Amino acid sequence: MKRALAILLFACAMAASMAAFAIDPLPFKNAAQRERFQNLTRQLRCMVCQNESLDASNADLARQLRHQIFDMMQQGRSDVEIKQYLVARYSDFVLYDPPVKSDTLLLWFGPLALLIAGGVVVTVLLRRRAQPANAVPEDQGDDW
Repeated sequence: MKRALAILLFACAMAASMAAFAIDPLPFKNAAQRERFQNLTRQLRCMVCQNESLDASNADLARQLRHQIFDMMQQGRSDVEIKQYLVARYSDFVLYDPPVKSDTLLLWFGPLALLIAGGVVVTVLLRRRAQPANAVPEDQGDDW
């Protein structure tokens, strides 16, 4: 009996704590608006967590930005206008897919440049180590 009561108490505590981590629901007009909101918030980065989208983050700033995005959607703003507003406020870092421009060239092409540079270094080192098949070995001075 004590065990059942302990399990019930533990289950109630878990249910209460899960409510604290739930993302607050917003009053969408229809399913299409909810889908648009979710797609938009998945494309935007949480500025606190930085590796989570606004859709998945529980940070206070992410919650505020979700409400702000919802309000802008209710005002009739397009996804492009909402993104432009957030980029003006938080820079291109807020976007998970930043545009290709002078500020983001290293971000877009840096990994490729490192891969090419690594390939060149490996090729040069392998060619230096390789000896031609007809090369005469050096005389070590030992006559044994």
